[in-house]
Amino acid sequence: MPAPSDQPLISAKGLTRIYPLGSGEVVGVADIDLAVPSGHLVVLKGNSGSGKSTLLGLIGGLDQPTRGELVVAGHPLQKASPSELIRYRREVVGMVFQSFNLLPTLSVMENVCVPALMAGKPFEETRRRALKWLEWLDLVQRLNHYPSQLSGGEMQRTAVVRALINEPAIILADEPTGNLDSRNGEAVMRLLADLNRQFGRTVIIATHSSLADRWATLYLTLKDGKITRSGKSEI
Repeated sequence: MPAPSDQPLISAKGLTRIYPLGSGEVVGVADIDLAVPSGHLVVLKGNSGSGKSTLLGLIGGLDQPTRGELVVAGHPLQKASPSELIRYRREVVGMVFQSFNLLPTLSVMENVCVPALMAGKPFEETRRRALKWLEWLDLVQRLNHYPSQLSGGEMQRTAVVRALINEPAIILADEPTGNLDSRNGEAVMRLLADLNRQFGRTVIIATHSSLADRWATLYLTLKDGKITRSGKSEI
């Protein structure tokens, strides 16, 4: 595994996201200062409503701050235009969700290739890259299967390959084991750890589960939108 860099891949200063709600407001995250060097596996913990998904959404370019600064891989996201955010999501980050988010009318291979083809990558190059990752995850026999024909573990592994297809620097996983049994949940967490250890991907996992704890190189605990605990050792 490449040694984590001391230079922050993700840097936040005063990062705040507030959502209007009727005549009031809901605080997603508040005044977060954060520096994550590349090469780490970050486990993000906190109860429901603590701000985990809000923070991942901001880092993933799915949302933008109400105030504060957020720079990821040299991209100042608080100032990014919609077109810049689209390009950022395609090139810099790969996202894995609890609900898999696979397109039901597309095969495994088609689901995996969609992000790269939408980014304008050549089909043959994309297919070769997809086959490499699918073989590594033991999904080659499922290339022409549809999501409804897969187990939960197979669907999540397919979603991981889709997240990897554009060779992103960062993998963001939001409750990736939430819809899996313990055996498949363990396998998915081990897979994300392997992406970090073997391939040098920076991985950030937001989870209630303790399955990823043994592989964490950084941890963050959120409560009421604020970081209440952080450290470099395992949780």
